Amino acid sequence: QVYLVESGGGLVQAGRSLNLSCAASGGTFASYDMAWFRQRPGKEREFVALITSSGLRTVYADSVKGRFTLSRDNNKSTLHLQMNSLKPEDTAVYYCNAHRPDDQVPWGRGTQVTVSS
Repeated sequence: QVYLVESGGGLVQAGRSLNLSCAASGGTFASYDMAWFRQRPGKEREFVALITSSGLRTVYADSVKGRFTLSRDNNKSTLHLQMNSLKPEDTAVYYCNAHRPDDQVPWGRGTQVTVSS
């Protein structure tokens, strides 16, 4: 069974930065394209960013492009999402998981990010 644990969220003012981490255990992390998703209040969970298994390619949602940077460390089975220039509309619970639905494992608790204006 693979477990995902997200961390690094918090309350920050608009324009500031946060770095989220995702730790995976119990599986072959390095084999999968991984992604961050978020669920804003009253909204469906949405895609934020993905990184290929090798770490060589990243893709971002238009809403975060140029502000967020996703990286991974396959030796440590971790993902990192550097979030800069945060906006109130980035307020959400952030989750990590495999990018493809067929590869996804049970969702973790996520980490709450709250951006005040």
